[in-house]
Amino acid sequence: MTERAGRKEWIALGVLALPLLLVSMDVSVLYFAVPFISADLGVSATEQLWIFDIYGFVLAGLLITMGALGDRIGRRKLLLIGAVAFGLASVAAAYAQTPEQLIAARAVLGIGGATLMPSTLALIRNMFHDAGQRQKAIAFWSAVMLGGISLGPVLGGVLLEHFWWGSVFLINTPAMVLLLVIAPVLLPEFKAPSLGRFDLLGSVLSLAAVLPVIWGIKEIAAHGLDLWPVLAIVVGLLVGAAFLQRQRTAAYPMVELGMFRNRAFSGALAANTIGMLALVGNAVFMTQYLQLVLAMSPLKAALWALVPSVAVGGAAPLSTVLAARIDRAYVLGGAFLLSAGGFGVLTQLEVTSRLWVLLTGSGLLAAGLVMVMAIVTEAVVGAVNPERAGSASALMETCSEFGGALGIAVLGSIGTAAYRSDLQLPAGLPADVAKGAEEGLPAATAIAAQLPAQLHDAVLTAARHAFNHSLNTAAVVGASLLVATAVTITLMLRGTGAEKEESAQPADLGQPHHHR
Repeated sequence: MTERAGRKEWIALGVLALPLLLVSMDVSVLYFAVPFISADLGVSATEQLWIFDIYGFVLAGLLITMGALGDRIGRRKLLLIGAVAFGLASVAAAYAQTPEQLIAARAVLGIGGATLMPSTLALIRNMFHDAGQRQKAIAFWSAVMLGGISLGPVLGGVLLEHFWWGSVFLINTPAMVLLLVIAPVLLPEFKAPSLGRFDLLGSVLSLAAVLPVIWGIKEIAAHGLDLWPVLAIVVGLLVGAAFLQRQRTAAYPMVELGMFRNRAFSGALAANTIGMLALVGNAVFMTQYLQLVLAMSPLKAALWALVPSVAVGGAAPLSTVLAARIDRAYVLGGAFLLSAGGFGVLTQLEVTSRLWVLLTGSGLLAAGLVMVMAIVTEAVVGAVNPERAGSASALMETCSEFGGALGIAVLGSIGTAAYRSDLQLPAGLPADVAKGAEEGLPAATAIAAQLPAQLHDAVLTAARHAFNHSLNTAAVVGASLLVATAVTITLMLRGTGAEKEESAQPADLGQPHHHR
């Protein structure tokens, strides 16, 4: 009989929520702080982009490395090392005197974040051996992660109303100190010496594969198709092929490729990527709609953006209840259809619509996608042996980063094209003003503020209607994608329930692969 977790393990789960919440919040906590940082440090446009992006780049690039490292040196040890790095880097960022210092501190925060995220999920695999308990624990993990992303802008806005911009970083340090005190008492250590020595070459190849692809996707999303971003993606994919070849031949690979023969594992990774694409892609539109179409202040917009997260609180536990009674493939398909319904509501949104239309659509989308995240996370972690839980968790987090970048690139690009095709500016505008307004709603809003009252209203009205059209168009594409994913994933994952996985796993899954 499988050993069940007790009170200590559930309290330890609460401890693990601390670093997870802060790492996920650190993605979005800077939204309101940038104007203050720019004014204080004299940040250029390029430096501002690096302050934003370096955290995500480093985090994404090092996840696979850190997952494999934690499997070997100990997941609790790696978690504590990451907590020290994250806490010290937070202090360095808070008191940075130059843009370069802040960029460097954000990079170290990314390193710390890359150690913390796979470690938390892998430790859950060690603490919760019972499949039902593990499902509940992972549902909580998923809700905390998505909640942190939503909470980041609100916390940032509240702190900036009362303190200086460094407070958005400094808030991390006390939590990390608390983690360093409590974790050794409550969290078990786990490592797998059988996995052999750490593959340094594989680590370098994984970093060199992920970074150019993520950078290229983000550059295309921001500036359109260009030679260098496309070249970066091609180079990243070629290095990725070299990484896979290394994993096939290495005596002790970082990623056991046999894991991908398991339908539950590979299907869950694909579902996770599509889910993050939809979630992040919609967030880009929702934030702009609240601030620029409905003319809300940043903090008010962030607070309203939290409302759909209320649905998330009940969705994650519901997914575990349903997955315990029904084949999880059908629950996953239903969750994708629920999210597609959210996009369906957003296709009906108009500039004159009541706020509840936006909140209902986003709420359905968020509820469905947090159910997806909870189910696929449990599928990924449950489909592999405990020895490989760190690597598996890191692969899932890397797919999440790719999915988020693709969401901005794909839905963002579709939205931009729809915006430009629908923009009907008043006649007689100077060419440079018209061209600037075509860049998007934020640019059009800034340009309209410089125009006489009559032209101001005309340009702003045209830009808001065009943006609403772009949101509707992106929602149609998003809904179609999620319906197609619902059908595909349901067919792919039927019969891969947790009770069948234990016997269905390949014999070498999670075991070291020795060079022959």
